[in-house]
Amino acid sequence: MTSTPTYVLGINAYHGDVAAVLLRDGQLVAALEEERFRRVKHCAGFPTNAIRKCLEIGGIKGSDVAHVAVSRDPHANLARKALFAVANRPSAALVLDRLRNARKVRDLRGPLAEALALPLHGLPRLHFVEHHPAHLASAFFVSPFDDAAVCAIDGFGDFVSTSFAVGRGNHIDVLDRVTFPHSLGLLYTAVTQHLGFHAYGDEFKVMGLAPYGRPTFVSHIRQLVELERGGRFRLQLQYFRHASEGIEMEWEDGSPTLGRVYSAALDELLGPARTADEPLAARHEDIAHSLQAVYEECMFHVLNGLWERTHNSRLCLAGGCAMNSVANGKIRAHTPFRELYIQPAAGDNGTALGAAYYVWHQRLDQPRSFVMEHAYWGTEYTDVDAAALLAAQDGDIGAYCVKSLLDEDALNQATAALVADGKVVGWFQGRMEWGARALGNRSIIADARRADMRDLINVKIKFREKFRPFAPSVLEESLGDYFVDASPDPFMQQVFAVRPEKRALLPAITHVDGSGRVQTVSQRTNPRYHALIKEFERQTGTPVLLNTSFNENEPIVDTPEQAMHCFLRTKMDAIVIGNSIIQRRNGA
Repeated sequence: MTSTPTYVLGINAYHGDVAAVLLRDGQLVAALEEERFRRVKHCAGFPTNAIRKCLEIGGIKGSDVAHVAVSRDPHANLARKALFAVANRPSAALVLDRLRNARKVRDLRGPLAEALALPLHGLPRLHFVEHHPAHLASAFFVSPFDDAAVCAIDGFGDFVSTSFAVGRGNHIDVLDRVTFPHSLGLLYTAVTQHLGFHAYGDEFKVMGLAPYGRPTFVSHIRQLVELERGGRFRLQLQYFRHASEGIEMEWEDGSPTLGRVYSAALDELLGPARTADEPLAARHEDIAHSLQAVYEECMFHVLNGLWERTHNSRLCLAGGCAMNSVANGKIRAHTPFRELYIQPAAGDNGTALGAAYYVWHQRLDQPRSFVMEHAYWGTEYTDVDAAALLAAQDGDIGAYCVKSLLDEDALNQATAALVADGKVVGWFQGRMEWGARALGNRSIIADARRADMRDLINVKIKFREKFRPFAPSVLEESLGDYFVDASPDPFMQQVFAVRPEKRALLPAITHVDGSGRVQTVSQRTNPRYHALIKEFERQTGTPVLLNTSFNENEPIVDTPEQAMHCFLRTKMDAIVIGNSIIQRRNGA
């Protein structure tokens, strides 16, 4: 007699990067971000579409869900919040804004009932999981480690910015916390905004800009933060607005927004702030470089403090700051940690995953049985008629060559030949990736050996800043041949130095400082993408492809229709959807 499976739905709601995940008896079934369906980057609000897609992928109804885990707890840290309010007297507008958001989180039963197609009285058991424990759980409970040091570093969530913890089996113990108003995430955001990048999530642009500069502002930026014993730190609050004035935030629906977090004192320290339309100058590059250097000092300080508390050589890392792949790649060189695990949605999207696993393990006391080895937990579209899609979106079908190759070897040979010939190819296969990176299923691929390829894709396809780097996908078995002291990373969460003798061979993925943000591709977890790179190696001798996300100033594409539209409105040369190849004819 078989028992009825237990389904746990995890959600991140009324925050940035809202998302949903579904577990079946502790096994991950689906993990989806709302932005892919709403087509709004970092989408805020309630993840209605992501929840419905999770149920669809799982083949279940809302009534089959036993537990819903929400990665926020409005009642968390109330004493600390009250003490801060008494000491700092925040503005009435700021208090009302926070209360409104907390009320949204507490009162999400209505939107949840709608998403699950259930009456209010029929909702599953609801669990509120504090933001940072959700981050910690997202890192440790899906890792391959039985025990590990665990750290979450971000802006703020439920009044906490940094958590030190240790994970053992199916339990996580929090050792220490850094709370509002002190935050390394806010430090990075403040200087990002000063540099003229004001959109939510723009910090990654500064990380890409940093290698072009020099450390001439390091001593200035060090004045923003004071490092304390045990891995703790304090911001010098005169340079920030969030504690004294409050900052404007919008998490209700659509695009999240964050007001200016730095004060006039930062302009006095670093010089005039750059406007968004102002050309980047050497001074801006130097500030970016210096910010990255100081952030790394602070991050390693935090992690070394955690190691002193745990003496565990394994580290699980989460939080928005865990998306700083440049710093991540240096952890083994600057701390005693020898093994590192960062799941692909380390930011706030990942708290949906963490909340679900926190409930499954820490509250329901269930044993661990799942390791996240790949990121392919999204939607999948089979039996796609690519020619019909093309005809529906562009009546001039004669301008394209359409081929269907049911033999996978033939498909890979044709695709690899296109790439080797300098063509830029949209590659749409299998299940969509979970997290911010395209990892070989919703990717644009190109030849990393061509010196002009980075500028070509940035200007003619991605329509973005020329300084932005591109990542390499490398066969896992060839990693050491092309990168220095690199460890396998299927999630593209670490930057490593390209071997000096290989940099001239791979100019399109070698950043100005000689580095690359590496994705290792294994035959076990993505056999089709692995086979494609293997075929490219057979044709060219190089087991590396340039890989960037299949999008153009939008979330990564979800559907074949979106992929085709992106192909048609950009200068991509070809698109491969399933077993079909569509290539532009000359001049199309």
